[in-house]
Amino acid sequence: MSHNGTHDKLIYMANQIATFFTSQPRDGQVAGIADHINHFWEPRMRNQLFTILEEEGGKGLNELVIEAAKQIRRPAVA
Repeated sequence: MSHNGTHDKLIYMANQIATFFTSQPRDGQVAGIADHINHFWEPRMRNQLFTILEEEGGKGLNELVIEAAKQIRRPAVA
């Protein structure tokens, strides 16, 4: 899969998580997204998410995912 294809898939997955949490009370949406990504995404996926945020300005990501990024643990670089 190409670099862009990988990013597209991660954007899609992150936005699906955000869509789920939009049904929750506003104060729990961002925390819920960050918690889900921290617990269920492997470090490689989280690193790719940060790459999308930093190199592409979060293009295509739901605003809740962008806000949640502040609470997502950045994996250590090996």
